[in-house]
Order: sequence, then structure tokens, then C-alpha cells
Amino acid sequence: MAKYIFVTGGVVSGLGKGICASSLGRLLKQRGLRVTLQKLDPYFNIDPGTMNPIQHGEVFVTDDGAETDLDIGHYERFIDENLTANSSVSSGKVYWSVLNSERDGEFLGKTVQIIPHITDKIKSCIYSLDDGENDVIITEIGGTVGDIESQPYLEAIRQVGKERGAGNVLYIHVSLIVQIPGSNELKTKPTQHSVKELLSMGITPDILVCRTAEPLPDGLKRKIALFCNTETDCVIQNITARSLYEVPLLMAQEGLDLVACRKLGLVTDEPDLTEWHIIVDRTLKATKIVKIALVGKYTELHDAYLSIAESFYHAGTENDVIVDIDWIDSETLTDENAGEILKTAQGIIVPGGFGERGIEGMISAVKYARENDIPYFGICLGMQMAVIEFARHVAGLTGAHTTEVDPGTKYPVIDLMPEQVGITQKGGTMRLGKYPCVLSADSVAINAYGQADISERHRHRLEFNNEYREILQAKGLLLSGLSPSGNLVEIVELPTNKFFVGVQFHPEFKSRPNRAHPLFREFVKASIR
Repeated sequence: MAKYIFVTGGVVSGLGKGICASSLGRLLKQRGLRVTLQKLDPYFNIDPGTMNPIQHGEVFVTDDGAETDLDIGHYERFIDENLTANSSVSSGKVYWSVLNSERDGEFLGKTVQIIPHITDKIKSCIYSLDDGENDVIITEIGGTVGDIESQPYLEAIRQVGKERGAGNVLYIHVSLIVQIPGSNELKTKPTQHSVKELLSMGITPDILVCRTAEPLPDGLKRKIALFCNTETDCVIQNITARSLYEVPLLMAQEGLDLVACRKLGLVTDEPDLTEWHIIVDRTLKATKIVKIALVGKYTELHDAYLSIAESFYHAGTENDVIVDIDWIDSETLTDENAGEILKTAQGIIVPGGFGERGIEGMISAVKYARENDIPYFGICLGMQMAVIEFARHVAGLTGAHTTEVDPGTKYPVIDLMPEQVGITQKGGTMRLGKYPCVLSADSVAINAYGQADISERHRHRLEFNNEYREILQAKGLLLSGLSPSGNLVEIVELPTNKFFVGVQFHPEFKSRPNRAHPLFREFVKASIR
């Protein structure tokens, strides 16, 4: 039977519960344990797939095609495991499932209530990860203790503690130590009140992770332990790190994993953090800067491109450089001002997105990169914009477009493909999740990956229109990656340029701090001057 760890948050949101859960997962994995993670989100959307990225951040996609919260991306990067749809649970999913069961008569006429029906469904989502393969299941509860929408989750995890018994369930509470402006005095009262709120729900936190900008004196740790009814070594300082990936090392210094193992009765070896130390040290030693222009439509919230930013961090580490991202709103870019706005860019990336806003600015960015031989990397929509730009300005297909924006275009080089292409449609008309791809010989892609057969994660509706393959190839566009059947174009390249690659998939979802994605690694390498 697996052990369960629940991570809650208090005082304010945005304290880094996800990073805390991920860091602990990494430390436990380095102790030889099999670990998985899960996020329970209180929002009533079924998933974040239809949410505005500027409000909620990026949608992270798993191998099995689940559209999930961005915290799932943190989980995968830290523990280096591919998670599934079971790792992302929303109130929308929970209530939808319960209401469908009620309509199907499964409750035999009983009154459907929060307790036991909603809480039972939440518990079933938690227990579903106990598949006999995992030693520890870490579940993060979204939101903040005290939120109305979080209460069913807190009640459910309280019941898990009762059902699984002492020594099998651990509660970690992440809270804020407030620093008074002017005096810089550290105050623990908000944390005490947050724990009091949790106690009122029947949950006694075993470990307190205290987010702080300054080191916590031992006296304050003893005070927190006394008022919150825990041991002093269970009060863990979570100080601001120099790098996101330094957090596991700082947590190890504080003994988070040691205390967790003690509380859960887990006997393990000491964690081997050698590789992790090397990653962090190598990152912090880098001094050379590579400036990459990211031309997108959601740039006002950088979390909308979180996995891309992290992939650049990984690629920078492997190339011993610091990648400085210049966030450019594609709506501000035109053919006339591209030279001024992009003049300092050593590389240009156009990421994914949906809708017509900012499209022409992206095409201008592609044109500037192609004509000036600046390394270009197009992801999903960015690949489609590269095809459109090439069709318009090289192949002479004036007005070429995607039918998503211009359904009546004379040259629909990007279009919905007919059903007979043989793909399994996931998510309605969208292609979601992992799909295979075969790479061409002597291409940038195959040199980056080092193998011909790969698989990557997708999230899109439209495809390269096969009716235009011949004319675009004749003008010099290389279709360097195709589906195994040859029906779907996955990667395009311009062999005449130093680095010009567009991919229909999202490589950023598979990049890891200890293993940068090959295409990001090579793109950054090509951008170094």
C-alpha cells in the first residue's frame, strides 16, 4: 500500500506549493522510492483547456492527451516521470462525474450531497494512483485554506487520513512568514491562524513549510512549533532560492525528506543529489547571455509560456549560457518595425496559440528571421506561421493563410485535414497527446534527436495542407518530419538557413532540467554568437 502526502497552502496563494511538492518528490525519488504527484484544483472548469492563458497560464499536455494545470509540468520536470490524466483533477471533473452517475441512476434515488458523494469521488481520484507501482503519492490541494471551494477537498483528505491510518498519511502545510516593511521583523501570526483554520477542518499538519525572504531564527521555529503543535525540526524554512531548481537542495538541507520519511516510517538510503548539484552549479556559473525574442500573443503573462521558458533554462544550462527572453507582443510587430524591435535578437521563437489576434505580427517575425538568417524556432502555431510566410513570400502564393483565420483564403496551406488521414481524434477536433514521427536523413531534426523515430505531444486542430506539399517543397521547404503513415507533416525546415525549424508539436512539454529537449538545445546553440 502506498503512503500519501498532502500539501496544502495558507495565508496567500502563489507560495510555491507545487514547487514544494515537486521538490519533495525529487528528494524521495533520489532515496530510491517510486513517486507520483497529483493536483486537485477547486475550479469548476472540466480542465484548463478552454481557459484564457493570460488568466490561468499555460495548458500542459500529458502523453495520454490530458489538458492540465501548469503545475503538472513542474511535477514532470522535477521527478522526471511522465504523468497521466489521473494527476490532474478539477471540481468540474468531480461534479460532472457525480452528476452523470446520478442521471444514470447509480445512487438509487438517494439525495446526492457533498458528503459522502463528492468527497467519495475525490477520494477515488486520490486512490486511483495507488496502482501497486508507487511507494509515495504526493497530492497538492489547489487554492488556500479557508477558500469555500477548497472545503470538499480538505474534508476528503481528512477522511483519507482516517481510512489509511497513522503512519500512512502525511500533511504538509505551506504558509507565509510575513516581514513587516521598515522594521523587517518576521511575524508568525498569519501562519498560526492558517494552521488554526486547518485544525478546524480536522487536519493537523505534520510539517510546516514556511515561505520566507529571510532566514528563520531558531527561536521563531520553536515558537511556530509550539503554537502549531509540532516538532521544531518539522518547521522547514523555505527561503527564496537563486534558481527554481535549487529548491530541492535547500529543502534537503532543511531535512524535509528526512522528516517525511520518519513520519511515514520509510526506511531508505540517503538521497544521491550529485547530478542535481551539478545542474544547479552549472547554471549559476554561466555568464554568457543569449538573447531570444519570443513573439507571442499572451506575453503579458509569462506563465502562459512557462514550459517554453523552462526549456530555455534547461537548454541554456547544457550550452553554458544564460537565455534572456525578450517578450514581444505579436500585435505590436509589423514588417515595417520588425527590424527595430528584433534587432538585438540572436534567435526568434514563435510559440503556440489559438485565434486570429497577432497572427500577422508572427508572420512578420518569421519573415525577418528567414531573410536575415536569424535562428528561428516555430512551435505549433509558430510552425504554421512559417509555412504561411514561406508560401506567401517564397512560393508566390499571395494571400496564403490558415482557414482558422481566413476560411475563404485562395491558398489554405494550413487547414483541417479530412478524417481519412488515419489519426485518432482526441478532444473532439483536436489532436492531443503523444503521436509518433519519423525524421528525414540529413535534417537538423535528426541530427538533434540522434534517431529517426520519435514521439512528441500535440495540442492543435489544423494541419499542413497536403495539397501544397509539392509546390512548397519545389521552392525549398524541407518536410523533415512526417507521421509514420506519411499523411501528416510534423516538422518543416529551411536547409538554406543556419537554423530554421518549425514543429507541429510541443517539444517544451518533454524538456527536463537534467536533459534539455534536443531542439531547444540546438536552437540555443545556433543562436550563440
